Amino acid sequence: MKTQPVKYLKTKVEDLNIFYRESGPADAPVILLLHGFPTSSHMYRNLIPLLNDKYHVIAPDLPGFGYSDAPKNTEFTYTFDNLTKYIQGLIDQLGLKRFAIQVFDYGAPVGYRIAVANPEKITGIISQNGNAYIEGLSDGWNPIQKYWAEPTEENRNNLRVMTTAELTQRQYLTGVSDPSLIAPESYTMDQFFLDREGNVELQLDLFKDYASNVAMYPAFQAYFRDKQPAFLAAWGDKDPFFLPPGAEAFKRDLPDAIVKFYNTGHFALETHVNEIGEEILKFLATLPR
Repeated sequence: MKTQPVKYLKTKVEDLNIFYRESGPADAPVILLLHGFPTSSHMYRNLIPLLNDKYHVIAPDLPGFGYSDAPKNTEFTYTFDNLTKYIQGLIDQLGLKRFAIQVFDYGAPVGYRIAVANPEKITGIISQNGNAYIEGLSDGWNPIQKYWAEPTEENRNNLRVMTTAELTQRQYLTGVSDPSLIAPESYTMDQFFLDREGNVELQLDLFKDYASNVAMYPAFQAYFRDKQPAFLAAWGDKDPFFLPPGAEAFKRDLPDAIVKFYNTGHFALETHVNEIGEEILKFLATLPR
């Protein structure tokens, strides 16, 4: 099998430079990979080589993350609607007419917004711990929900701990039976970007705006019911943030959804990329071009 190169590119979308990884044959079916907090397209570094022989893979960094521009929150409005606007801009600029999406964590509300706005473009959806149901939210969300209800400076400051090196590493290790499988550059690189001047403030703004995603759960669920997209949920079942009932809930609106659980935590691709990659390839093979 010929090894496909991965290109590391930047393009201007409106006023921001958006970084993305691109790989695979130009005429192959497209899959768009959307990352979560606090990571970047780097989280897909091991999955892309499993997909890029048969698929054209695009994996951007959201504004404020990775190698995309991260203006200070005094210069840019960090909301999920705004993040989506720039990813939609990238989709339009790259001329993507039909594609599957893989979503994870923050990438889920961005990807689901894109699907709702462009149902004709979506060939299928893969959700790896990408929530769309209230029952998927664990007690780990309580401090953030408190900030939604009472957006005081005290409640904002209480969330700063979630951007520390200890908590970033804990996100990767919680629920993992063999921590030696977690590459240290994963959480180290995430922390490097979190530690940039002004980055914590923009992350706190996104914590606050996550309430808008929960408010949109009914709209996402209506899209699932109405459009019945092909759907695969690949879920780390020890995730401290997004619980297994959130994965099972997709079958309420999507009776044909495939739901697979893996004995691992939030960043399931760090420990189970081969198993999940195999499942994704089986799923993608069933989709229309």
